[in-house]
Amino acid sequence: MADRPHRPFLAVKVLSRSSYPEYLRISEILRLETVGGALLLVATAAALIWANSPAAAAYFELRDLKVGYEPWHLSLSLGHWASDGLLAIFFFIAGLELKREFVAGELRTFSKAVVPVAAAVGGVAVPAIIYTLINLGQGADSLRGWAIPTATDIAFALAVLAVINTHLPAALRTFLLTLAVVDDLLAIGIIAFFYSSGLQPFLLLAALIPLGLFTLLVQKRVRSWYLLLPLAAATWALVHASGIHATVAGVLLGFAVPVLASRKRGETGAGMAESLEHRLRPLSAGFAVPVFAFFSAGVAIGGLQGFQSALADPVALGIVAALVAGKTIGVFGTTYVLTKTTRAKLDDGLAWIDVAGLALLAGVGFTVSLLIAELSFGSGSTHDDHAKVAILSGSLIAALLATVVLRLRNRHYHAVQEAERSDADGDGVPDLFERKS
Repeated sequence: MADRPHRPFLAVKVLSRSSYPEYLRISEILRLETVGGALLLVATAAALIWANSPAAAAYFELRDLKVGYEPWHLSLSLGHWASDGLLAIFFFIAGLELKREFVAGELRTFSKAVVPVAAAVGGVAVPAIIYTLINLGQGADSLRGWAIPTATDIAFALAVLAVINTHLPAALRTFLLTLAVVDDLLAIGIIAFFYSSGLQPFLLLAALIPLGLFTLLVQKRVRSWYLLLPLAAATWALVHASGIHATVAGVLLGFAVPVLASRKRGETGAGMAESLEHRLRPLSAGFAVPVFAFFSAGVAIGGLQGFQSALADPVALGIVAALVAGKTIGVFGTTYVLTKTTRAKLDDGLAWIDVAGLALLAGVGFTVSLLIAELSFGSGSTHDDHAKVAILSGSLIAALLATVVLRLRNRHYHAVQEAERSDADGDGVPDLFERKS
């Protein structure tokens, strides 16, 4: 009997091109996130200018203005509503994207998932270690910020790519998005397990009732907003009151939505998860995240002296070092080691400098980093203000370094992108994708 061919562990290409339908889907996601990133930059700049202007008091009064019904534990400041309420929409989209990636996307097979998942884990672990080492002698309060530099902001990163006008090929864009998706999953776990307090088990159990009803309806493909929205709001409110950070409710609701179309119910085309993501992503990227950034990024720096004082804080030093060096070492180092110790290899036409560029870009942390800073130190505290300055500074440094590396390869990227668009036989599918499939 002939021997079966040996299939070595991880005998696959890293940063490989996805299928053409997946390429189109990712391109649409990145286009929306790029627009959202531009709005994010505008909102951040507006907050910083206002918070450091003669009218700064008005900004902080607006941010701290309380709105809501106290008996339901919902008398919150506008800034709090933005971080707990609007960001729940962002995390709902993250939940939808996560589930889709694991059910029908790039993470559904172990061989394709293991490298970006490992890179994301390395990109979370190494920054946390670097921050902790720098703040070991600063007391428990400073150490609470260990998770701040672990998050990658895909919208901010894509805004950087748009500004520098780089032509990232499909394989790099897929890897970047997959990395960010897994990064979001890790951030969700960190927030749920390490930044929840005053747990109220009864209220948490009560949240399972509207969550269960929501799950039942979406599994039956009910799309009526007047049924789903009240159940989602009730789930969010109960999770918020339970002591678990309310954004976790958004993720749980996203996980409840089915990914694949139901043939038994006569569905064709995109599943419910992709449909909801397509509808709600513009709301998240174009409104929820920029509004959160506007209320969260505003910090009174106090001129050059205040800026220097902020960055002298070990908390700030730890964040900057972790975002710039930690993310790069974590993402690049994990990918390199895993590739060299297995049979995995880079896809044709790509080099390790491309991985280094993406690893640097992963150091652009903003939305979730700002959220974790507030959870770590409390909004408006000295450490929180210093952390915000550090997040902005570290993200800017990482973006500038990524710009240098990626621009060096831009001519090559442009050639690869042109090849990916070539359709010599005119069948509507680029030839490179046809050969791959």
